[in-house]
Amino acid sequence: MKILVTGGAGFIGSAVVRHIIRDTQDAVINLDKLTYAGNLESLAEVSTSDRYAFEQVDICNRAELDRVFALHQPDAVMHLAAESHVDRSITGPADFIETNIVGTYILLEAGRAYWNGLDQSRKAAFRFHHISTDEVYGDLPHPDDADPDSRIPALVATAIKSLT
Repeated sequence: MKILVTGGAGFIGSAVVRHIIRDTQDAVINLDKLTYAGNLESLAEVSTSDRYAFEQVDICNRAELDRVFALHQPDAVMHLAAESHVDRSITGPADFIETNIVGTYILLEAGRAYWNGLDQSRKAAFRFHHISTDEVYGDLPHPDDADPDSRIPALVATAIKSLT
């Protein structure tokens, strides 16, 4: 299996990439913009593997995403790229909206376009996983305290309450 990992030079992403290369026979295409959170040194131990490829690409760049999908032809996407530092969200919220919302949308559209060109068996097997933290999705309540009718993540709900 060939897995496209976005944000693969970040703290969690690099651990995922190292695990895949070290503990499976799968290949990884590590796609990362290399912002303040990206660190290729954390991938030194896997960087020479023939099952590892690095692409310095912003998920907001559709043309580059299309190029990466066409070139590498992944079987799955693990989308970890995100702005997730709360302090930075206060001083620069536009970066969060651009990456976490717009970038995710652009990546989904590029993935869908790629998926549409696959044969039926590859379409059926293809997976897109969006993986993030409570800083992106919001805190999850304890299952005993969860409102089953709630459709708004806790972080968003808290932000809305603070505005009213």
